[in-house]
Amino acid sequence: MGNDETKSAADLDGMAKRIRAHPFFANFPEQFLPILASCAMPVEFDKGQVIFDVGDLANRFYLIEKGKIQLEAEGPDGQNVVLQVLEPGQVLGWSWLFPPHYWRFSAEAIEPVQAVFLYGTRLREIAETDPAFGYQLMKRAAHIVIERLQDARQKLIARR
Repeated sequence: MGNDETKSAADLDGMAKRIRAHPFFANFPEQFLPILASCAMPVEFDKGQVIFDVGDLANRFYLIEKGKIQLEAEGPDGQNVVLQVLEPGQVLGWSWLFPPHYWRFSAEAIEPVQAVFLYGTRLREIAETDPAFGYQLMKRAAHIVIERLQDARQKLIARR
């Protein structure tokens, strides 16, 4: 994974089309699609399958194409609390981008899921050496992080 030589041109082209079709990468500069495709692969998760747990190494993120994923964190009483349900068109996982690069919550498929796996560690390395690519990636990541913070804020206000 992450090496153009191990994937056929047809595989890379097909993956680039899937990435381009996802809302997260809408209007992403065309010249960067081959980089993304070289760091991507299709994945599927069965209903009930844990995608990652708190404390696991965070080295990837997912473009959700079909199905739903539930994000959970441990509450003050030790019980898991649902933070959010992610649906098609959304993105799962940002801990790969920010140190210390471990998941801060758990993710579980609550329906069968079809997604694109992107190797975040490799994309982070590329972003360090290619500021134009890094800016485009970070701009989108920041937008999602802000949306998630606003969602969390609304939930906290609703609990009062």
